Amino acid sequence: MKFSIFIFMLALFLGCTKSETKNHSQNNDNASLVDLVNPLMGTDSEFKLSNGNTYPAIARPWGMNFWTPQTGKMGDGWCYGYDAYKIRGFKQTHQPSPWINDYAAFSLMPVTGDLKWNEDERASWFSHKAEVARPHYYKVYLADYDVTTEFSPTDRAVSFRFTFPENDHSYVVLDAFNGGSMVKIIPEERKIIGYCQNNSGGVPSNFKNYFVAVFDKDFEEVKTWKDENLQDSNEAKSFHVGGIVGFKTKKGEKVNVKIASSFISQEQAELNLTREIGDKTLEQVKNEGAAIWEKELSRIKVEGGTEAQQKTFYSTLYRVLLFPRSFYEYDKDNKVVHYSPYNGEVLPGYMYTDNGFWDTFRAVFPFFTLMYPELNAQIMEGLVNTYKESGWLPEWASPGHRGCMIGSNSASLIADSYLKGIRGYDIETLYQAILKNTENWMEDITSVGRYGADYYNKLGYIPYNVGINENTARTLEYAYADYCIWKLAQALERPQEEIDLFEKRARNFRNVFDPETRLMRGKNEDGTFQAPFSPYKWGDAFTEGNSWHYTWSVFQDVEGLKQLMGGDDDFVAMLDSIFVVPPIFDDSYYGFPIHEIREMQIAGMGNYAHGNQPIQHMIYLYNYSSQPWKAQYHVRDVLDKLYSYQADGYCGDEDNGQTSAWYVFSSMGFYPVCPGTDEYVLGAPLFNKVTLQLENGNTFVINAPNNSKENMYVDAATVNGENYTKNYLKHATIQNGGEITFSMSNTPNKERGASQESYPYSMTNEVK
Repeated sequence: MKFSIFIFMLALFLGCTKSETKNHSQNNDNASLVDLVNPLMGTDSEFKLSNGNTYPAIARPWGMNFWTPQTGKMGDGWCYGYDAYKIRGFKQTHQPSPWINDYAAFSLMPVTGDLKWNEDERASWFSHKAEVARPHYYKVYLADYDVTTEFSPTDRAVSFRFTFPENDHSYVVLDAFNGGSMVKIIPEERKIIGYCQNNSGGVPSNFKNYFVAVFDKDFEEVKTWKDENLQDSNEAKSFHVGGIVGFKTKKGEKVNVKIASSFISQEQAELNLTREIGDKTLEQVKNEGAAIWEKELSRIKVEGGTEAQQKTFYSTLYRVLLFPRSFYEYDKDNKVVHYSPYNGEVLPGYMYTDNGFWDTFRAVFPFFTLMYPELNAQIMEGLVNTYKESGWLPEWASPGHRGCMIGSNSASLIADSYLKGIRGYDIETLYQAILKNTENWMEDITSVGRYGADYYNKLGYIPYNVGINENTARTLEYAYADYCIWKLAQALERPQEEIDLFEKRARNFRNVFDPETRLMRGKNEDGTFQAPFSPYKWGDAFTEGNSWHYTWSVFQDVEGLKQLMGGDDDFVAMLDSIFVVPPIFDDSYYGFPIHEIREMQIAGMGNYAHGNQPIQHMIYLYNYSSQPWKAQYHVRDVLDKLYSYQADGYCGDEDNGQTSAWYVFSSMGFYPVCPGTDEYVLGAPLFNKVTLQLENGNTFVINAPNNSKENMYVDAATVNGENYTKNYLKHATIQNGGEITFSMSNTPNKERGASQESYPYSMTNEVK
């Protein structure tokens, strides 16, 4: 009898456990979405291999300041490494990527016992076992000092709490970093003020980040340091300075510090602190931050899938909502103003920064046009201000113009925004800025404007042999930008001659297509193709990729590319080849295998290099052929194989939300192959149900009720109850609300979407 009761109870327990697991994966109604986010995703990275090249950005969505634990040395772009053992401080950061590095950074660090202020000496052992990282909150135990550190930020401020042991010598060290800094300690106000000037370029000469830190405990000891020298002084100003305040603490005593900063002035920093934190406790700031993140994450509700897939989805969505960074503040009259990182003046209006459009034009900004049109309009206003203040549109801003990557992809952002009906900014000024880009480039920062525009406009391509690197990639990107300009010019009713010019230039991709290899190839000034030619050579005529990767950068005219390749069968064969050819490479242009090469090599997907942006849309091009089911297979393969919510969860650089946006879009079942059109190309949804809460108040639902790991293929689809055979969704279809329902299968339906009338937009089908 006892044995029978035991078996019954065991079965009951296992049944409950199984039911609870199933309910968790199927229904998250009572779960906090914030708790599904892992800010440590992608932090297991280094120079030679990127699993994301991220750091735990503890922030508000699009916040002006982020905060992060700092394990790397001051000035090291890899500021937090998952495999590190010691924390050097807790840093205010604005870093968009390790390759661009940081600016306006300073840090706090609690220490006890013998005073240690140098970053190497003060570093403390820590463990992930005693670490809590959430989008809005961070907590860690510093073993060397028996101190627990907690912090939670607002947009421009942060609330810290240090829980000290009993010690007669407890300190908080404020490191204002090198590059020019100042600190002043005001004991009677329990306050440290100052500024830092560290940057990695792209700032005017008067650039400063002013900060104020207010403590809730009297100082018993005050010191500063200037460069390498500790001094009994309340003030220091030099290349590298810092301030130290000390006190006696009881066991478990909590010392709170409230900090804010401003790019405008010391007074504005004080105003930011009063306005954003004031008398709020850490718990209040933390709860407020959690609610803000919960609201944004809840705009997209996923149901079904595994717990790991849901965690990966919301971890990637969190990354999409971090950049571009707000670079504006509210003055004493509550008006929006910004310090211009272009001319050094304080001016009215919005400003956003810390973004590389070469990466993010592909999916991040299309995500904003879909889900955040009001934010998108503010970003467009910021682009207007950038042009007025610098004479150029940004392509890689951090915080001002930076020399990085290629293309004039600002045209894509602007056209996609306007053509999708977003207004509230000066489109005429932006259009004039776009036209300027087509004729010129900035001499000292050739990534701004169009480097090689004179050759491109005269010949229809940038020659391989005229000393302009990455020439074929530039040609392809300029041609796509010209497509965007063509469509925008039509919408703005520009002169027909101008419209015709950009329509013609949008087809310039044809000028670098080699019919012999059926690939894009460098072309010399005399019209001959480069020789010798290897499609496996990275760099050279291309950017962080090879010809296999860049050949597909004809977003605007996939049908035209297909015809150049010989038609449907040959086009599909070339797509298939990406996954069939081995991951061989030629790194002679760089002299060593750059990390993007290694990430392709180890992924086990042939020459498909998902870890870098140029090829990320390529899988969806099967939808322009008779075999769209292959897109469904490969999309699911990448979702399952190359992403997870863990520290090694990306397969290359995350890049300001772009690699994350690919996951977000793809797991919903569609992707913006060609921003500037009103179409999203279909793939295969990952979840049973996804609900989009749109900014206009409408709801759009993606249903796939019989979805599973095996059922990765779309057998049939309906939109609002009507049979749907297209391989794309219209922007208006989503914005108007409704639903698409996918019937999923474990075998491909090779008939659905296989005919020309189901294919997405291509320029060739419009222009005869």
